[in-house]
Parts: sequence; C-alpha cells; structure tokens
Amino acid sequence: MELRARSLHPVFAAEISGADASRPSPDLRDAIEAMMDRHAVCVLPGQTIDAHQQVAFAKTFGALESPPRVRGSRGARTEKFPPEIFPITNLTEDGDIQSEDNAARQYRLANALWHTDSTFRQTGATYSMLHACVIPPAGADTEFIDTRAAYDALPETTKRRIDGLEAEHSIWESRGKLGGYTPTPEELIARPPARHPLVKVNPNTGRRSLLIASHVSHVVGWPRDEGRALIDELMAFAQRPEWIYAHRWRVGDLVIWDNRCTMHRATPFEDSKYVRDLRRVTVREFAAA
Repeated sequence: MELRARSLHPVFAAEISGADASRPSPDLRDAIEAMMDRHAVCVLPGQTIDAHQQVAFAKTFGALESPPRVRGSRGARTEKFPPEIFPITNLTEDGDIQSEDNAARQYRLANALWHTDSTFRQTGATYSMLHACVIPPAGADTEFIDTRAAYDALPETTKRRIDGLEAEHSIWESRGKLGGYTPTPEELIARPPARHPLVKVNPNTGRRSLLIASHVSHVVGWPRDEGRALIDELMAFAQRPEWIYAHRWRVGDLVIWDNRCTMHRATPFEDSKYVRDLRRVTVREFAAA
C-alpha cells in the first residue's frame, strides 16, 4: 500500500490518494497517522463507505465518542446509524429540512464559529472524520486554521505569557453566542465545562499549538475581562489568511482533521432550501472511563 499526498495549502492540509477506508488495517492507520502528523488535515476523496464502515475505520485509531442527544435531531431517521455517528445535517428525523425554530438547527448554527471538537469534554479528541453524503450546490465549505503555525508565529513574549495557563471550555459558551439554543437543566448537568491548557503539545511530534476558539469562556485564575481579552487577542492573531484552508466538499470526501492542532468552522449556505448531510465520527484522545 502506497499513499500519496498532494498539498492543498502552503502550510498544511493535503489530499491523500491510495487510501480505501472500507478496508481498514494497522498499516493504513499508521500511514494516515504519519500524514496527519505532517498535514493536520487530510482529505480522502471518493470514499464509498456506509456509516458502519466509517465507524470500523475510525476505531482503528482509538476509542470513539458518542454524540449527545440534541432536541430535534435524534429519532427514526438516525436510529439506523451506529451510536458513534454524529449526523451533521439540516434534516429532521423524518427527512424534512429543519425549520428555523427547530432546536437542532439552533444548536447547529454555532458551528459557523471557529471551534475545536470536544474541548468542552473532560477527555479531548484526536481526530474527527467527516464523510460527505449530500452537498448543496453552493456554500457550505469548511474552513480550517493551523494552530501550530499560529503558535509558532507568536512573539516570544506572548509564548512566555501563555505558557502554563489553562482555559475553561463549555459547549454552552459557543451555543450561547450564535443560534439561540437554550440547554435544559438536565443538559447543563450532563455536559459541564472542562479545563485544558492554552498550549497543546502533540505527543507524536512535540509541536505546540494553540487550544482556543469559541468554546472557551475564560482563563482559569484570571479576572474575566483580562482573560477574555487574551483569548480575543489570540483568536484574532490565529485568523490570518495564510493559516486558513477552505475545503470545498464533494460527495464521497472523507476529511480527517487533528483537533489537537486545528480549529474549523462551517460556512453559510441556503439551509432552508438545500440539503447538507454528512456523518462525523470523533476519536477520543485516550480511552478514559
């Protein structure tokens, strides 16, 4: 098996040919992990896999997360999927396009903010793997930021300033900024905030990256205003165009990104008119109980 990488961006991201996700193996896993350590975002085009095959492929990389139940999103339509599948869709359980007041749509809209998957969980995530089933005719790209490159370019004084700091992350922080989703008391209890270092170190490469984005509420131990100002400063710095790759989806694309060193966001499309239907699986950083 020989994988070939074609760069999609001067700094990171590559399209990988020669990979067949329907035939997972330790050799394929190791080859893709090596590509991921270099490129952080890898696109495997033309993958004709079903949800069960996607889960089987992802499980070769580690234990998988299970999605939470979001009001308006789980039901007859999604029960056919394995429990590890996150449906990234604007369809209801009956196959209709979500209305503007649909709770799942309100929850989904915050994906337009820069974010990193699962930083609001006590156990973070390594890879997310998103497979495109139905794509609208325009818009709905996914943009990525290489937070390794952003960290490398920080002034040394800033690197020293943020070394050792922790930030608190909450899914309700991002959902409160966009979309208008209001969690129930049970959801607030079930999904409490988590704390993670502002600087993440990849154990495979030793490279450092920023771990920030829209789930962050504050810097632990700092006054709220000062911590918020620091996060906003880092976010503004990280959004330089030279560190952003925009992926234009094609049906069959399987895009893998490393949550330890990227941020991403969805771009707009006419979600009341066109269908966008994708499936995500997310690999836990370690198999904690």
